[in-house]
Amino acid sequence: METRISTLLIDLGGVILNIDYHLTIDAFKRIGISDFESVYSQAKQGKVFDDLETGKISGKEFKSYLRKALNQPDISDLTLDNAWNKMLLDLPEERITLLKRLKKKYKLLLFSNTNEIHYEKFRSILKASYGNENLLETLFDTTYYSHILGVRKPHKESFKKILELESLDPGEVIFFDDSIQHIHGAIEAGISSRHLIDNDIIAATKDLI
Repeated sequence: METRISTLLIDLGGVILNIDYHLTIDAFKRIGISDFESVYSQAKQGKVFDDLETGKISGKEFKSYLRKALNQPDISDLTLDNAWNKMLLDLPEERITLLKRLKKKYKLLLFSNTNEIHYEKFRSILKASYGNENLLETLFDTTYYSHILGVRKPHKESFKKILELESLDPGEVIFFDDSIQHIHGAIEAGISSRHLIDNDIIAATKDLI
């Protein structure tokens, strides 16, 4: 007997919230840091980013690291925050409508690799756009942020932890993400997954409405 899908596990950046990593790279270039790409890239992060995204280091420690790594000891916290947050864009209203429709049929779980600096920024974006910094908590049954959860994608242990916390069989879940390495991690944990190549969550869930 086929297991019924009860739960949708959904990524945030590039799936629900629009992001553009190049904007952050360009922002660092504008403040005189031409080699930021050697420190940061979307596909393969250095350990400091992993530590930030799993809450092992604070935003303050991360910014101290950046100053040293980039040999820019005098850059202010605000300048670093603004450049680091530049990648975070908007949450289109049609995706909110989609999530509300999906929530009528499925348990919705958010799973985001994020950090305390981005967390505060996207909450402020949601407050400015929709008057509610807790909007994601109303759209999803549970929100899992890596820096709070203590584990991150693509490690299969992160998916298993969520399955355990939610008392879910992996066969009940479909995972949506725009990063192929995260898709592989979910599959290793036994979770059916859909890779959003064009960031179109509406198309990816059309058969589930």
